[in-house]
Amino acid sequence: MSRLPITVCMISGAEERGIARALASVADWTSETIVVLNDDVRDRTEEICRRHGAVVVREAWKGYLGQTVSAAAKGSQPWQLTLDADEAVAQELRREIEALFAAPARLESCVAWSMPRRLWFMGRWLRHGDCYPDRKTRLWKRGRAVWGGSEPHYRLEVDGPVGRLRGDLLHYGVESIGGQLAKYGRYAELFRIETAQSGRRFSRFAIVSRPAWRFLRGYVFRGGFLDGWPGFCYAVMYSISVFARYARLQEAERETAVPREDSC
Repeated sequence: MSRLPITVCMISGAEERGIARALASVADWTSETIVVLNDDVRDRTEEICRRHGAVVVREAWKGYLGQTVSAAAKGSQPWQLTLDADEAVAQELRREIEALFAAPARLESCVAWSMPRRLWFMGRWLRHGDCYPDRKTRLWKRGRAVWGGSEPHYRLEVDGPVGRLRGDLLHYGVESIGGQLAKYGRYAELFRIETAQSGRRFSRFAIVSRPAWRFLRGYVFRGGFLDGWPGFCYAVMYSISVFARYARLQEAERETAVPREDSC
């Protein structure tokens, strides 16, 4: 089958350990791959991208939203597929997309397509709870959608109907529990900034109720317990991440409330 008229758009930092997997999953069936790489990256990420046929553009970090918008603007094909450096297109999803493009009437019935995302965590795929199906709208017609919202909740804003694909987008975003916990500080700071911009304030009720609800929702009501011990660990970690966001918000408000001593 000839290459599909799709530009794969990616943003990346220092991802030499996993980006080859993402690139290999799209390299031989899409028309082009654009990678916007942080200009301070000094590992082998750029070399690996070029080896897989990607066009690499180095840019200063503008935030996740800014980098994603920049990558999308560089595509030349009529359709775009947004892929993170720690993701990969499963063979089932690839075959489904190829079949979609072989049926123009069905393809053109929607201006964007969503797909479920499956997480690899603690040695197994999680198929329940808050992390699955975790649908992401990633395949879209150029000119019919834009990246919008704010950090960290940016999203694809689509002008038209969105279809649903069944094949999975594979997510290898949690290499270790320690690595995931290390990310929570960054997520908490982004949450603090977003909350401050919206005018909302810290709530004691929220710092107690929201983490508890996230655990119950994911582990009990959405069946996270069906994923065994990894499912339990994921639900606990998700709850911790929510707690960390509100704890950082409270910390920031206390910092601004502390009176400054008059200088001598």
